[in-house]
Amino acid sequence: MENLVEQFNDYRARMNERIMDSDNLIIKRLFNLDTNAYAEGHLNEATKEMLGLACSMVLRCDDCVKYHLGKCKELGVTTAQVQEVFSIATLVGGTIVIPHLRRAVEYWDALSQES
Repeated sequence: MENLVEQFNDYRARMNERIMDSDNLIIKRLFNLDTNAYAEGHLNEATKEMLGLACSMVLRCDDCVKYHLGKCKELGVTTAQVQEVFSIATLVGGTIVIPHLRRAVEYWDALSQES
């Protein structure tokens, strides 16, 4: 399962570098806006990442789910907290979210094995 995390992180880093090499001002601004949106503010970073996780699950973006799960793990979010996020996202998104829930649980397990 560790390979799952490594593959995602390697691919994401490689492609982000490729995208940034294009020197596209709009893309750079979007990436910067995303970075700044998740920075500490009135809400702490962990809360913002959990919000991002729930939204990503409802929008059914597996890459975004993996990214937010990784950040949640880095920030010390517990398995119990992630399970609550999963339940809210599945409730809001409906049963169409269940396949993404499965992959999210698999990825969280892989992240947890790394620790």
